[in-house]
Amino acid sequence: MNKRTRHIIAMGFTMFAAWFGAGNLIFPPFLGNMTGNSWLVGFLGFFIMDVGLALLSALMAITNRRGNVSGVVEKAGRIPGIVMVSLIMICIGPGLAIPRTAAVTYEIGVVPLIGTMNTWIFGAIFFAIVLALTIRPAKIVDIVGNFLTPILLVVMVIIIIVGIVNPIGSMAPPVEDVVPLKEGLLQGYQTMDGLGGFIPTFALVVAAASYGYKDKKETTKLLTQASIVGAIILGLVYGGLTLLGATTSGTAEYAGLEQAPMLIKITETLLGKVGLTLLSITVLMACLTTAIALTGAGADHFTKLFKGKVKQEYIVIVIVLISYVVSNYGLSNIISISAPILTVLYPPMIVLVVMTLFDNMLKNKHVAGFGAYAALIYSFLEVFVLSKETVAMVPFGTLGLGWVVPALVGCAIGFFVKDPHWDDPVPEQE
Repeated sequence: MNKRTRHIIAMGFTMFAAWFGAGNLIFPPFLGNMTGNSWLVGFLGFFIMDVGLALLSALMAITNRRGNVSGVVEKAGRIPGIVMVSLIMICIGPGLAIPRTAAVTYEIGVVPLIGTMNTWIFGAIFFAIVLALTIRPAKIVDIVGNFLTPILLVVMVIIIIVGIVNPIGSMAPPVEDVVPLKEGLLQGYQTMDGLGGFIPTFALVVAAASYGYKDKKETTKLLTQASIVGAIILGLVYGGLTLLGATTSGTAEYAGLEQAPMLIKITETLLGKVGLTLLSITVLMACLTTAIALTGAGADHFTKLFKGKVKQEYIVIVIVLISYVVSNYGLSNIISISAPILTVLYPPMIVLVVMTLFDNMLKNKHVAGFGAYAALIYSFLEVFVLSKETVAMVPFGTLGLGWVVPALVGCAIGFFVKDPHWDDPVPEQE
């Protein structure tokens, strides 16, 4: 294996580790259980909204003509673009993702090992560690992160292989009223990988430079190949976990289980107490390092947004306090609260990312901008205003893709609005 190939694989695993949040492990098995013998269709939707969008947003951040993610979101306008990125950082930060790491840690990493405890006390301990290691980063964060992701991956691979060789049970038809593709799309929203898919690319640019790659074209190619490697690994792991969930669909004792209990029961069934203990420990530590990384990323974003007028340490404290409070709503409640928010946010982001593919052809940011606004308006109406019967009448509405036609109409309108500032330079992202 030559040096370049080793670098691609190493950086690919870095991308995988960044996308593979331990808190996201709970969604594929649950999806498989809900979709049963149609799990592959459900996983297709999940793959598109999780792995596919994360990869596409990463590639756009790497290769789009403006050289940074601002070139993607600012097609909706400079201020709306800043607002959108900030909303994304809130979602993958104190609003949803960071609290979920604590909630997942409690349900998978603590309860199976030592039993229940007061969640406010647990949260105080968890976030005190997050606060200490974010404000004063220690080597332990890198060590734990570098070692635990491979260990967690190995545990997942073992569970998947054992589950394929010795299936838990037979696959039943999808749960009543569950549309497999739509369920896959919705579960894919929940991971939030698609929203933050571009974030790890900035770290990869630094890594590529440390490897000695200076040429921009060569670096772009290297990062693109590494991102694809990371996406392939992520897809295989999530696909295997979805299949495991599907093998439980015909077993009565798994019926009605929520996301975290589902993963716990599958692990205990396949690997016993030893496997469950190993899963609990690695998830506990991996969620902790994920929370630290997300807290740092959020603090960095808002420090730059406020142009350094607010100290980063203060922003870290605010993020940690908000995350602490939200985490005590419990995992199920956090997931139920996040579902409508992500259902509104995802479609405009998808439009902006996908339309970046056509930059050189269209040379008009209004195409993507108008399309994104149309998707946003429809998604908001679907979640908060329209009835199920009305949504079902919209093209692709029953699949959770009712926003597609409004977005296309918006893009068509935007095509006829001139964009005199297309070639104006955009400052490089710091």
